[in-house]
Amino acid sequence: MTRIIAGDAGSLPLLVPSAGTRPTSERVRESLFGALDAGDLLAGAAVLDLYAGSGALGLEAVSRGAASADLVERAPRAASVIDRNVRAVARSLPGRRLTVHRSAADTFLRAGGPAFDLVFVDPPYDMTDAEVSTTLGLLVPRLTSTATVVVERATRSGEPLLPDGLVVERSKKYGDTTLWWLSRSGQPSAESQSE
Repeated sequence: MTRIIAGDAGSLPLLVPSAGTRPTSERVRESLFGALDAGDLLAGAAVLDLYAGSGALGLEAVSRGAASADLVERAPRAASVIDRNVRAVARSLPGRRLTVHRSAADTFLRAGGPAFDLVFVDPPYDMTDAEVSTTLGLLVPRLTSTATVVVERATRSGEPLLPDGLVVERSKKYGDTTLWWLSRSGQPSAESQSE
C-alpha cells in the first residue's frame, strides 16, 4: 500500500499491483514533487504517466494541481489497479480529468493526440537503453515546447540514450534509482532554473 503524499487528495491510500511493477518509493516521490512544486511545473499541467504501474505519479501530480493526467499501462492487472485508484482519488479532485489507457507506451504515443507539459517515464528496469530511446523519440512530438520529462532508471543503467529533440537538464541519484530531468532541445525547463 502507498498513498498520495500531498495536495487535494493528500493521504489517500493507493493500491499497488501485487506483481510486475516497481512503485517509485515515497522518498523519491517526495523529492521529485518538491522539485516540481518549486519549479511551478504542476499548476494546470497536462500530465502523461507512461508505464504507470499504480498510477501514483500521475495521481500525485493531479492532487497537487495538474489539470489532467493520462495514465498509460499495458499490464491488465496493473491497469485494473489504476482504474480503482483513479475512482478513489477522483472524488477528491472534482473538475480534473483522469484517463486510464490500457495500452503499451509506444502504441499510445504512435496514435497521436494532445501535447503534454509534464511526462513521467518509469519503464521496467530490464528495458534496454535502445527501447527506452525509441519510446522517448515517439514522445518528442507529443511535448509542449516547455515540457519537462522525468525518466526513472536504475542507477547502474547510466544516462539514457536520448533521441533528437531532448536534452538532459540534470539528474539525481537515490541509491539504486536515478531520476533524469529532460527538456526539449534548447528549451530549459523552469525546474532546472530553480536549483
